Parts: sequence; structure tokens; C-alpha cells
Amino acid sequence: MGIGGSIFLIALGAILAFAVDVETGWLNLNAVGWVLMLAGVVGIIMTTYLWRNRRRTVVTPVVAPRVPAREEQVVEEYHEVRRPGRPL
Repeated sequence: MGIGGSIFLIALGAILAFAVDVETGWLNLNAVGWVLMLAGVVGIIMTTYLWRNRRRTVVTPVVAPRVPAREEQVVEEYHEVRRPGRPL
């Protein structure tokens, strides 16, 4: 859910639990507000728990390949391979 969503649920629940005074036939808005606040608190606890226990990545520097010095000569040899019985 995240910290922002949890804070939003807590704020919405507090508004419904403490600021709204409306009589409805079958829905108690005060109870809905308390449930939303509880869900927000659980969301904050779960988010901080998951943030604390996630793996940390370690970045290692990339080492450039070794370039031969000027005095070292790199010799590449190519051999021509022909199939027997084929004319040139």
C-alpha cells in the first residue's frame, strides 16, 4: 500500500469517525472510520517492516579489460582451409 496510502486511510478514517455526524439506517460511519484508521495503521506497519527487511544491492565497479602495451605485439594468424577435391 505504501506510506502515502496509509496516511490517506488514517486521515479519511479520522474524518469519518470524529467529524461526520450523520444518521444512516444500516451503516455506522463512526465504525467505518475506525476500520479505515486501523487499516492505515496496519499498512504503515507492514510497509516499514517490508522496507526494513528488503535486500540491499551492492554495486561493484567494472574493471576495464587489459590493453597490451606498445612493445607487446598481438599476432593474428589466418589459415586458409580448402576442402579436398574442389578446384580453386
